Amino acid sequence: MRLARPLRWTLGLGLAVVVSMGLVLLFLLTQATTNRDMYESNYARLFVLNMVVAGLLLCAIAWIAYRLLARLRQGKFGSRLLLKLAAVFALAGFAPGLLIYVVSYQFVSRSIESWFDVKVEGALEAGLNLGRVTLETLSSDLSNKAKGAAVQIADLPDASVTLPLERAREQLGVRDLSLWGAAGQPIAAAGQSQYQLNLDRPTAQQLRKARAQRSITWTEGLEDAQPGPSAEARLKALVLVTSSNLRTLAEPRFLMVTVAMPPTLAANALAVTGAYREYQERALAREGLKRMYIGTLTLTLFLAIFGAVLLAVLLGGQITRPLLLLADGVRQVAAGDLTPKTFLQGHDELGGLTRSFAQMTQQLADARQAVESSMGQVDAARANLQTILDNLTAGVVVLDAAGRILSSNPGATRILRVPLAAHVGSKLSDMAGLAAFAGQVQTQFDSFLGARHERGMDHWQQSFELGGATQRQAGRPDDETLTLVARGAELPDSARLLVFDDISEIVSVQRAQAWGEVARRLAHEIKNPLTPIQLSAERLEHKLAEKLEPADRALLSKSVKTIVDQVDAMKRLVNEFRDYARLPAAELKPIDLNALVADVLQLYATETNTVPIHTETDPACRKILGDAQQLRQVLHNLLQNALDATESSGHAGEASAVSIKTQWLAASRRVRLSVLDCGTGFPEHILKRAFEPYVTTKAKGTGLGLAVVKKIADEHHTRVDIMNRVVDGQLAGAQVSLSFATDSTEPAQPLGPATSQETV
Repeated sequence: MRLARPLRWTLGLGLAVVVSMGLVLLFLLTQATTNRDMYESNYARLFVLNMVVAGLLLCAIAWIAYRLLARLRQGKFGSRLLLKLAAVFALAGFAPGLLIYVVSYQFVSRSIESWFDVKVEGALEAGLNLGRVTLETLSSDLSNKAKGAAVQIADLPDASVTLPLERAREQLGVRDLSLWGAAGQPIAAAGQSQYQLNLDRPTAQQLRKARAQRSITWTEGLEDAQPGPSAEARLKALVLVTSSNLRTLAEPRFLMVTVAMPPTLAANALAVTGAYREYQERALAREGLKRMYIGTLTLTLFLAIFGAVLLAVLLGGQITRPLLLLADGVRQVAAGDLTPKTFLQGHDELGGLTRSFAQMTQQLADARQAVESSMGQVDAARANLQTILDNLTAGVVVLDAAGRILSSNPGATRILRVPLAAHVGSKLSDMAGLAAFAGQVQTQFDSFLGARHERGMDHWQQSFELGGATQRQAGRPDDETLTLVARGAELPDSARLLVFDDISEIVSVQRAQAWGEVARRLAHEIKNPLTPIQLSAERLEHKLAEKLEPADRALLSKSVKTIVDQVDAMKRLVNEFRDYARLPAAELKPIDLNALVADVLQLYATETNTVPIHTETDPACRKILGDAQQLRQVLHNLLQNALDATESSGHAGEASAVSIKTQWLAASRRVRLSVLDCGTGFPEHILKRAFEPYVTTKAKGTGLGLAVVKKIADEHHTRVDIMNRVVDGQLAGAQVSLSFATDSTEPAQPLGPATSQETV
């Protein structure tokens, strides 16, 4: 156990002081045995000094033992060696010291005891006991006399008790007889006390004690009297006066009897007491001298143990210091601390070992610094690469040869909508909805790795479609179909890199462009012959109607009408193609959407409309930025689709109504327009492609209505949401919603009614 230099100096100084004090105590003890006056006058100081030195030594030994045990519990290197050395040295000093201590203790005890005569002490104690017995006999006799006198005056009133008291005093032959009230007030007195101004009254404590015990006795004058014939002492008794008639007295009274103690008895009692007290004082001095000797012996024993333990600690510290230094350095290196280590300056083997260890530690520190620098560069490069991967829109997945996921980036989770990072170590085929995709990727990797050397390829590329039941299993809200383009390559250690991107929007845009071109050409090719066909049919009817029989004329009119109706239908189809292919750019202006809805609904307020239309507008709606003509077309398309869907469902009455709603969204500062029907809803395979051209559920529909709505919404930078409505677990129809941006220059509208409702 290494001790700090100030602590070592303190311990050395303390040891010197204790040794000096021990020598001084031994000298004083020698002088005290020959000089009684010196011993008696300095006994207290010597005894306290002895105890202080012994206590200091004991505390020092306990502190050193605690330090040794603490080091042992902490498992510090060298603690067991120090503990063994301390135990050996302590035993070496304690064993002979204890033997000397026991022998000296017996010798001192017997020697001091031989200085005093035990018979004298016994005789003094017997004389003292004899005096006590005599006093107790006199007290008992006086108490009985007092009780007899109390019986004589028990039933007498206070005014007539004086003469009976005097007669009782003469009968008893006592010195004084006095009667006292419950509060200690004098009532009557007989004897010498009746001539005194200040009566020797009993104390309140004596009155309470007499009331509780019925009678008490005590002596006075023995404490202050001096031994000799002139010693005067008194014996007193105080008894409770109890009346046989409870009505005679309102409160208790007390009778106190005083008798002079015989002078010879008082003188002898004082002499015995004084002699016994003096003997006890000398006996106390004897015990003090004995304790002084024993304390000095104990001090010597503690001093020997303290010196042995301190020597063991100091010597053990010098022996184990190099080993402790080396062990501490090894422990620090094992914990990763490669700072320069302290070594011994000596030229012995242990000093050389510590120097070699310090050199080795410095070499390790230099090597670790180089490694940390390289690792820092690698970590920086890895962080840059990870940042790039995290911000890529494409998905990146690293697989092992068995198809297990080793790592992935957020782009892969976003595209596949499966938390791949949370399933590292799992197979890609075990992910919900990705079994088919994983199988196709595995097939591509197998084919690529098998023909890689023959074809000289370093990667493969393929497009995949994820949709239908696959995506429903993956937890997608609708039947969304993803088109992915994927590229794969081999990494070191048989790992496989898979990079893919979602090109669904690109494919959708390309499809829309292709359909737009088809629509434009169809409109151009179909529209040209429609007008001649219609005019030719009408001309035939005009020329031949008068020449035919009524039956043939009716047949001709019916046929011509059919041709004209179909030509009109073809014209409408061609116009829809034209509108879809050549939609003009929107001119965005502030528009009151509620007013626009009301204006459009006037066209549907006819008796021929079999499906009611419920309107629910929000007066808090602000003006939107839009093209009024294009928005009218949007409303017409949505309302017509809703009416057709509701009519085809077969519902009747209020259950078959179409609803159109406007709502102000304060949080996003947008206006929402919603059209709801009570039809059969959209099939799952239509939901994703509902806005694509020629995708329809109508037998005679063109599938361009929602496509035009989507194009107009894109021109207005408006979001379109389409969904099936479910009420109480049952399909209740479809809903199409558009969220429009508002005019930022319009002031806030005052709050009015929550909604305005109307039925058309």
